Amino acid sequence: MALIANIIVAFVAVLHVYFLVLEMFLWDKPLGLKTFRMTPEKAQITKVLAANQGLYNGFLAAGLLWALMLGDAGNSIKIFFLGCVLVAGLYGALTVGRKILFIQALPAALGLLLLLAQA
Repeated sequence: MALIANIIVAFVAVLHVYFLVLEMFLWDKPLGLKTFRMTPEKAQITKVLAANQGLYNGFLAAGLLWALMLGDAGNSIKIFFLGCVLVAGLYGALTVGRKILFIQALPAALGLLLLLAQA
């Protein structure tokens, strides 16, 4: 079960690296515009805010990757960062769109459950 939990943690980390790239570098490019259903004008106005949001997603990914490198000694760090991702995903689902519940919150919740089941 530890292996599966670590695979989920790694998946969540990779997702957040992808979010970083989308929000920091592709926000006003075709993929970013399509992903976030925005016009070029709106993307230009919100570009700095999106980059800031992308940076935070990068910190979440960094924390999860750091915890993975620590092995079992990083389990409490994994739990902390997955909890952060879960809260962010729930908030995003409530305020932005339900899809975030499945893309961000559900993988984090699954990882948390698997980690907590080991304890």
